[in-house]
Order: sequence, then structure tokens, then C-alpha cells
Amino acid sequence: MQYTHLGRTGLTVSRLCLGTMNFGVDTSEADSFAVMDCALELGLNFFDTANVYGWRIGQGLTEQIIGRWLAQGNGRRQRIVLATKAYNKMGEGPNEGRTVSAYHLRRQCEDSLRRLQTDCIDLYQMHHIDRATPWEEIWQAMEQLVREGKVLYVGTSNFPAWSIVKGNMLAWQRHGLGLVSEQSVYSLRNRAIETEVIPACRDCGMGLIPWSPLAGGLLAGVLHRPGDGRRAKLAEQVEKCRPQLEEYEALCRELGEEPANVGLSWLLHNPVVTAPIVGPRTVAQLECSQRSLEIRLDEPTRKRLEAIFPGPGGEAPEAYAW
Repeated sequence: MQYTHLGRTGLTVSRLCLGTMNFGVDTSEADSFAVMDCALELGLNFFDTANVYGWRIGQGLTEQIIGRWLAQGNGRRQRIVLATKAYNKMGEGPNEGRTVSAYHLRRQCEDSLRRLQTDCIDLYQMHHIDRATPWEEIWQAMEQLVREGKVLYVGTSNFPAWSIVKGNMLAWQRHGLGLVSEQSVYSLRNRAIETEVIPACRDCGMGLIPWSPLAGGLLAGVLHRPGDGRRAKLAEQVEKCRPQLEEYEALCRELGEEPANVGLSWLLHNPVVTAPIVGPRTVAQLECSQRSLEIRLDEPTRKRLEAIFPGPGGEAPEAYAW
């Protein structure tokens, strides 16, 4: 396993992050335990979840599964960097979701700690921007959670660059550490954040944690994968970009590598990227992803990949102006 620091912090995390969104949905609790055990064996120490995963309002099913796994002991909690998120609907009341108000963050942090059976969340992330809640309120709540030892680091997910910068500037004025990471959708197939978010993360010293690094499976060899339910769901998207996928998978065959690992490796070559989130449904899928850490894509190969899936044209303002 390879490791790096999370942004400008001294926190060391693995270069792949274990995504747990499938736990309790597509992956049984027993298989989820096996995947997490395998992650530890492989040296993967960065685990990401969210209070809403499991998709049963208010239950936090995935967090519960992780909590029961941690409760087995044997140093499990001490060996991982545990990240979770808050924002989404967790109840029927007017303050129960789609907000990062101080009221909501406080309650959801307590609930996540209980479900995860731990006393501290290492990285507490806001799952989406809430334009109605000012940063002053957010930092008041987060600073209190840090003082109480319930949260160590604060990050964002799905935030635009302007809000990331605004949040950090206010935190620094308050003599705080500020945001240490942003979790954004990012892959060869979806490169929109290259215009603003990636430059903002680089300038603020934040780690980037790409979610959906394989574009929901499109970059995982979908054209030559045996038919299954997931492929059926992707059928419409596959047809929209079939020429690109054919060219991409042909290049992967030329490299002698699995498409999924090429897609992950391309992300890992970006110095702003801390760790793409891999969301394995099985132990075999997790083990296979380790190969991405070993692949070295030279510049001509990266340019070929980027020509297949063009980005927004670079960073702002040159992406759209002189």
C-alpha cells in the first residue's frame, strides 16, 4: 500500500479510500466485514461512509455495520482513519436534513458516533453545500465538536470552489485549521472540477477525494463485462459514449491492464488527489483495485486518455477566456 498526507495536514492515509456505500445494500453485513478485514490486511487505512448510507431514512444502516465491525476490537479502530458525512435527510422534521446548520450538525454527529460505536470521527464532512447556512454558524458548530474531541478534521463534499475558499478564509481568520479535504465527483469521464475546484484545493492545501472514480462503472470495462443488473442500468449511458469506451478499452488492452485500474491510476497521477474512493461489493474487487497503485502512466499515455475523454479545457479563466 502507498500512503500520503491528507492535504496540508500531518494525517497519513492510504492512496485508496474504502467507500462503504454498498454495505447493507448490495453487500451483506458478513461480506462487508470481510471487505473491511481485507482492507486492513492490504494496509488500506482510510474508510469513508455517510450517515445516510443504507438509504433507510434515519437508520444510518451502513454506519451501524461499520460500528459492529469496529466493536470486534483487535485494534480495528486504532488502525483506520474514519470519515463520515452529514447533510442529508435523516428524519421527517424541518431540521432533519438537507442542511448543515449548527443544530443539525450537532445532532447528526452524536448519532453517527453512537452508530459507529466510537468516540471520535477523524474526518467529518459536509455532504453538500447548504447555501442557507452561513460559514460563521458552521464553524461555530464544528469548532465546538473539535473542542469536545468528537471531531478531528473537517472536510467538504460536493462544494463549489467559491464556497471552499470562503470557508477557509473565515476559518483562518478565526485561527482555525479550516477545511482539509474536498470529496468531489471526478473521473476521466467527468472532469468538470478541473476548472475551479481542483485549483481551489491546491491553493488551499486541501486533499481531493474523488468519488465515482470509474464513472459509475463506465470505466470498469463495461463493454466486455458479462451482462448483469448493473450493466443493464448503464445501458443508456454506454450507448451515449460507446465510441469513447471502445477507444478507451482498446487502449487498456494495449497497456495490458484492466480498465478500472487504468481509470484509478489516471486519478492517482494528479498531485492534488489524495485517494480515490473505491466502493467494492466483494473482497475480490477490492484486491483487484490494488494494481492501480503500481501502474505508471507516462505523459503520452495520459494525453491519449485525456483526448478520449476531453476535460473542460483546463483551469479558469483560460478554460473559457484568454
